[in-house]
Amino acid sequence: MTAPKPAHVAMFSIAAHGHVNPSLEVIRELVARGHRVSYAIPAALADKVAATGARPVIYTSLLPPPDADPDAWGTELIDHVEPFLDDAIQALPHLAEAFEDDRPDLVLSDITSYPAPVLAHRWGVPYVQLSPNMVAWDGYEEVAAPMNAELESTERGRAYLARFTAWLDAHHMDHTDRDRLVARPGRSLVLIPRVLQPFADRVDESVFTFVGACQGDRADQGEWRRPEKAGKVLLVSLGSAFTKRPDFYRACVEAFGGLPGWHVVLQIGAFVDEAALGDVPPNIEVRRWVPQMSVLRQADAFVTHAGAGGSQEGLATGTPMVAVPQAVDQFGNADTLVSLGVARRLDTADATPEALREAVLAVASDPAVARRLAEIRAEMAREGGTRRAADLIEDMLPTAGAAGAPGGGGV
Repeated sequence: MTAPKPAHVAMFSIAAHGHVNPSLEVIRELVARGHRVSYAIPAALADKVAATGARPVIYTSLLPPPDADPDAWGTELIDHVEPFLDDAIQALPHLAEAFEDDRPDLVLSDITSYPAPVLAHRWGVPYVQLSPNMVAWDGYEEVAAPMNAELESTERGRAYLARFTAWLDAHHMDHTDRDRLVARPGRSLVLIPRVLQPFADRVDESVFTFVGACQGDRADQGEWRRPEKAGKVLLVSLGSAFTKRPDFYRACVEAFGGLPGWHVVLQIGAFVDEAALGDVPPNIEVRRWVPQMSVLRQADAFVTHAGAGGSQEGLATGTPMVAVPQAVDQFGNADTLVSLGVARRLDTADATPEALREAVLAVASDPAVARRLAEIRAEMAREGGTRRAADLIEDMLPTAGAAGAPGGGGV
């Protein structure tokens, strides 16, 4: 089979680790295959993008930076969705100008980058969404209806919906509403294992292709070494965003401090003072950040917020989990992990020291959990991961001479 002609691929994302990290290995693979990749990203994560071999195209974003206090996102639904539209409206002309003399042959983007499908449509080139989390299924709109109703119930929400529609109309996008832009794209590669997808049998696989985890070896993040005398290892991490939880971390210190045979890696993030944890026993290693995959490859249990990234990393390393969801899709992910037979769920209010300790010891010692994790790892390996994602992207590149032809775009 003849290798495809090297092409110019443009990738678009926001400065959020959970939205950038899933795409990095795919971008690295495309570069290794000889393609030129331009990656539109705010400056905060430009170095991470550059490490893949892609060229960062830096733009200014209105969104909170990746190290922002979670409170910066507000508390209501409108607070969480409106900034993405504001950011897209202001960023679009700058991104268009940045690519004016170097238009790509194909556009990729994270689900949060609204300018990307608009630009692909304008340029007449193929657009492919890279989804880092679950996608829409037949019946998804019933689940989304309460959120839409909440927006439509306030003047601010109605103004947001009207502005979104007007923006799409102004750019001649053939969409009836914003959900078509994000939830119902023309083509999407899903960068999570199919087992994490709710109602997977009701997903339109002519649109959404599950390629599974695209994680790489993450060697650039550094290595964590298991202490010589550690019998078992527990990782506790609430990810990078929802980490302002001092009470939870204190509960973990009480639950696992001095637990015979266990070494605990407790990642507390940027917003909690270590002194707020009180006296920390010597078997607990407190970190603001850890190379998570490196720790998980050596861990015997994982207390996680059940974000899309952490959930699939736990599955990929075969690590029994206790899910303590904090926000957005994490509650659904936690329930999915429980239904798969690889985790227990504890809501934050129920995550007492006694409950945490009991749950961790139970999942770590359960042979049924270990068997199920081994089965899922084998299923994930068959999904193809990074190489399959790159193969599918290459299949969607325009044929020689067709790049930029009118009508080649769409979402």
